[in-house]
Amino acid sequence: MEGFMRIILTILGGVFGYQAATYLLSLQIGFPFTDNFMKVIAVSLGALLGLAVSPLFDRMVRSLLKLHLRDILSGLIGLVCGILIAVLGSIPLQNTAIANGYLPVILTVVLAVLGWTIGVKKREEIVTLFQKHNTGYLAGRDNGCAKILDTSVIIDGRISDITKTGFIEGTLIVPSFVLDELQHIADSSDVLKRNRGRRGLDILNKIQKEPYVQVQIMDRDFEDIAEVDSKLVKLAKELGAKVITNDFNLNKVCELHGVPVLNINELANAVKPVVLPGEELRVHVIKDGKEQGQGVAYLDDGTMIVVDGGRRYIGETIGVMVTSVLQTAAGRMIFAKPKAMEKAL
Repeated sequence: MEGFMRIILTILGGVFGYQAATYLLSLQIGFPFTDNFMKVIAVSLGALLGLAVSPLFDRMVRSLLKLHLRDILSGLIGLVCGILIAVLGSIPLQNTAIANGYLPVILTVVLAVLGWTIGVKKREEIVTLFQKHNTGYLAGRDNGCAKILDTSVIIDGRISDITKTGFIEGTLIVPSFVLDELQHIADSSDVLKRNRGRRGLDILNKIQKEPYVQVQIMDRDFEDIAEVDSKLVKLAKELGAKVITNDFNLNKVCELHGVPVLNINELANAVKPVVLPGEELRVHVIKDGKEQGQGVAYLDDGTMIVVDGGRRYIGETIGVMVTSVLQTAAGRMIFAKPKAMEKAL
């Protein structure tokens, strides 16, 4: 590749030298050389110049290839803006003497380089500006606030059932770093992790087919931040979006930063049937409790029931009376006593 570019630049330099010699000879200045000799000298000098600048061109190409696509796009935006400003700035100079000189060319080159530099340096602000506009457009079109999905809620899978019911509408944003984490989990050598990662990718495919939401894969990353949770919080703050999660720690971090959170666990607890003290239930006691004599049973929705004195009924289905209900961060716990014990008392 380098040798090919050197050949091309050498040829272009020779062509440029030939054109320069032709132009100089047309001025009839009266050079002490023959026309052919003049052209040979000009072509040789042009070719040497092209060969000399080829290493510089190679380094410039390598630098561009190392740049991220966002850097190149933001740089091009700055370059175009610089050229437009230079053109507009040259209009008042059209009727002046300096307009016929090199000032417009110098002005264009300087502003183009300055625009490229500013575009690359400010690429975060430029990308964020466009993403806010795009997200705002989608949110406005769907009459809902954009929501960012984290890795845990995608793997959990309940988000698919919720979107299917239509309770969540609008734009669901999946950042590229969340998708990368899912792919990394799906490629894990651990069977359990691999299955969880593949389940998450399948859930995303299902959500994309739901009519009530639109899934947007956002190519946005924060290279200066290592943790995915911190990236989610920063992205949510920049976009003015909500975070959907079932991660307790991420929930707390979002609250500290003032980022709205939709917690799937809190939603699940909110829609569980309300059980009041004194209410009678029939449950199947399946195991011992933590305290002596306790038995543990579960409702159909997974709510744990601690039966005081229920150890003797393990493996049996009995009637119990609710004594108290405890709401914890992990969910709802119900405490009860066997009806036979209540009657005995």
